[in-house]
Amino acid sequence: MKLADLIQETERQLNESGVHFGHGTDNAHDEAAWLVLHALGLPLDSDLHDAQVGGLIVSPEHQAQAALLLQKRISTRQPLAYLTHQAWLQGVPFYVDERTIVPRSLIAEVIADGNVDPWLTENTRRVLDLCTGNGSLAVLAAMAWPEVTVDAVDISTDALAVARINVDQHGLSERIRLIESDGFAQCQGVYDLVLCNPPYVNRASMEALPAEFQAEPSLALAGGSDGMDFIRAMLAAAPRFLSESGVLVLEIGHEREHFEAAFPDLHPVWIDTSAGSDQVLLLARQ
Repeated sequence: MKLADLIQETERQLNESGVHFGHGTDNAHDEAAWLVLHALGLPLDSDLHDAQVGGLIVSPEHQAQAALLLQKRISTRQPLAYLTHQAWLQGVPFYVDERTIVPRSLIAEVIADGNVDPWLTENTRRVLDLCTGNGSLAVLAAMAWPEVTVDAVDISTDALAVARINVDQHGLSERIRLIESDGFAQCQGVYDLVLCNPPYVNRASMEALPAEFQAEPSLALAGGSDGMDFIRAMLAAAPRFLSESGVLVLEIGHEREHFEAAFPDLHPVWIDTSAGSDQVLLLARQ
């Protein structure tokens, strides 16, 4: 069987199985390509439009490896990233497993696109990644701004163990400090930039999540009845941990209506992302 045919067949089975996408891909074709290339040990950036690549003959042994991974994806309903132990964010690879959610924060785009840069100053030195999860935003921030140090904070010791793997793999242990903390509780001093992708999914949405999302730690997703539980406490404390010119970049997903109802006196700057201009916001300390 040719590589292109194996990917097509995998795509067909994914479509028929009714699995849900959203953890690195948003469609069956891309998920099938990722699954097959990983199973065969081929680079994920292989040019599948190249006839020579698509025409590669896949041995029966490799076909069996891809079939086994496909069976696990369908039967367990786990995100493929959990089965491969790898996820990519802005082209950067990260280790991931069931101890953290699969990294997909839109704040990664904000960092990569430079949309927050106009709010930074020549004195921006301390960055906080609050609710760091697997540490991906902390790593991307350290890569984007070589002059800063980053505190990566999470309440979950399991998540911090995963973050340690990623910080070490990217050689950033001297610039990224991992801190176990419930919000700002164990943070010290002030920060020039706070990045926060918190648990913000409201209760009704949590109950309706597909199995792939329910496979992730609910601690990192559930935000209470309106999704704002963590955010209320965080925003109340934030001014004490921001420098005079400090800014907070906050992701709230599809919860803008609940955010504006909870904080009618705040007037954030909404930042454009690939998902629209109502999912990531910026607040200055003032």
